Amino acid sequence: MAGRGGVDSHKHWDGVIPPECSPDPSKIFRLNAHLRWEVARDPLHQDIDTKKTCGVGPGMSFANAVKERVGVVGLVPCAVGGTRIKQWARGTHLYENMVKRARAAAHGGEIKALLWYQGESDATSQHNADCYKENLENLIHNVRADLHLPSLPIIQVAIASGEGRFIEKIREVQKGIELPNVVCVDANGLELKEDNLHLTTHAQVELGHMLAEAYLTHFLPNSSHT
Repeated sequence: MAGRGGVDSHKHWDGVIPPECSPDPSKIFRLNAHLRWEVARDPLHQDIDTKKTCGVGPGMSFANAVKERVGVVGLVPCAVGGTRIKQWARGTHLYENMVKRARAAAHGGEIKALLWYQGESDATSQHNADCYKENLENLIHNVRADLHLPSLPIIQVAIASGEGRFIEKIREVQKGIELPNVVCVDANGLELKEDNLHLTTHAQVELGHMLAEAYLTHFLPNSSHT
C-alpha cells in the first residue's frame, strides 16, 4: 500500500509518474506527516514509511478515478511496508498514529472509506495465518469504534504475493470477511516486480482503478456506475 512501484533492487525509485497518477492541485490533496494538507503526488508515503524507499502506489490512480464523481479528494496515507497485522492492533504505534491522522483529517472533511492492503508478512507462519481472521476483524471493529464511524466503508485487497507458505490461507480470510460495508478486490494476477513480492508501477495503477471501481459501485450514494 505504501507503494514500491518503480523502486529497483538497489532501493532507488525511477521517478516515473504514469498519467493516471498525475497530480491535480485543484482536487487531490494528502495529509502530510505534520498533519497539514498539501497537493498530493507520488510517492504518497514518502514522509510516512520513512525507513524504506517509496514509489508509486494505488492512491493517486484511485483518487484520479473517483474525483469526477466525488469532487475534492483528501488522501490520508498511513501505510508502513513489511508489517504484520498484529502491529496494527489497538494500542500499537502504527494503529494509534493511523487513528490520530484520520481524526485530524476529519476536521477538514468527512472520512469516506478506508483502503487496506496488507498481509504478505503474515503469510510466513501457520500461527499468523490462523490468527489473521480474528486480527483483521478486530482491526475493522476498533477503527470504526475509535473514529465513531460504525458503518465506515472498508475496501481491502486480497494479496497477490507473500513472504511465506500461507498466502492462500491469508487470501481466503481476506475474501471471506462478511462484515457489513466491507468489500474485497483481488490483486491476484497483477504484475509483480522481479522480487515476486511487490506490484509494478503498472499494476499499482490497475489496483487503484479496481479500488475506485469498488468504491463507486458499492459506496457512492445514488451511484449509477457500471
